[in-house]
Amino acid sequence: MADRYLTVARTGVHESEIKRSRFLCTLAPAADEEAAQAVIRAVRRGHPAATHNCFAYVIGPDVRLHRASDDGEPGGTAGTPMLQVLLGREVRDTVAVVTRYYGGIQLGAGGLARAYGGAVSAALDEIGTVERRRLALLTVTVDHARAGRLENDLRSAGHVLREVRYGADVTLALGVPEGEVAAFTSWLADVTSGAARCEAAGSAYVDM
Repeated sequence: MADRYLTVARTGVHESEIKRSRFLCTLAPAADEEAAQAVIRAVRRGHPAATHNCFAYVIGPDVRLHRASDDGEPGGTAGTPMLQVLLGREVRDTVAVVTRYYGGIQLGAGGLARAYGGAVSAALDEIGTVERRRLALLTVTVDHARAGRLENDLRSAGHVLREVRYGADVTLALGVPEGEVAAFTSWLADVTSGAARCEAAGSAYVDM
């Protein structure tokens, strides 16, 4: 399984115009096919008068699933170029829907492919991506007297601090690269003089 991958930073829409045709590219995170299809349905409902609503999506860090649709455009001129952009830029768990309002001027097969692929590329540039890394999830428990300094030390060391909970003790949930767990536990013992408890809590992809 991939240690890291890129996904779209947020849901957003980028609009461009080519020879009087409007192209609106909606990008959204999609953790599974159901989520991707929900975005596609929402875009279609929002643009009932559009000439086409073409889509492409890539699900899974290792591309376990991908789909594309030309939605009435000539075969291979819309969905496939859109999918190629997502795959080429290594963007995963993402759905792209390009809504076209026809402007009366034919673009030709090559022009359509450039327009649809370019719409996705421009949207990615504008909306941005985030890196997700597979991390070992750890739960660190420490007394209140040491908690503030430990939290600062964790942040200064660049560790991904996901949550801090206050109770009888302070519990810090964090992520550490899986190959660095042993080094982290040794570092933790040093900075807390052995007073902190550290427990494994599985693993997950975490936005960096």
